[in-house]
Amino acid sequence: MSKIFEDFFSQLQTDMVAVCLEYVNNQADDIYIYGSYEPQMYFFDAFYRMDKQVVHKHELNKVNGQRYDVSDERQWALLDAGIEDLKEIHKKHKEFNHDMPTEIKLHYDVTQNKLSGKYRYDLVYSNSEELLPDHIFDAWFEEVKHQEN
Repeated sequence: MSKIFEDFFSQLQTDMVAVCLEYVNNQADDIYIYGSYEPQMYFFDAFYRMDKQVVHKHELNKVNGQRYDVSDERQWALLDAGIEDLKEIHKKHKEFNHDMPTEIKLHYDVTQNKLSGKYRYDLVYSNSEELLPDHIFDAWFEEVKHQEN
């Protein structure tokens, strides 16, 4: 039986989650993954909820008393892996003649083993003089952080 588009798309998103979960030694309660593609630019980042605190990937050592490797090398490895998954997602969208989302927001609830996603197909930042993908990511981080409080 041959794989269909949804199988590839689902597997690549699952791979993003696995990479992000491995980054925190399987210790997060929730993982929030942001990926975007707007003409010729890929962006990937992630943040976490751990012990009721929403933290960026470089802030992990501020929670739960454990020590995580948040070195620049490790952070870049996480981002690079995410970008590679986004490129593969883009490739599969082209191969199956589907529109590539400009924005992918994934939320993985670790305790429930539940992945949910929101997708946009319109331009989010590349048509703006002021917005960068970092701004969109940081706004989502703040939104989730305020929901938690």
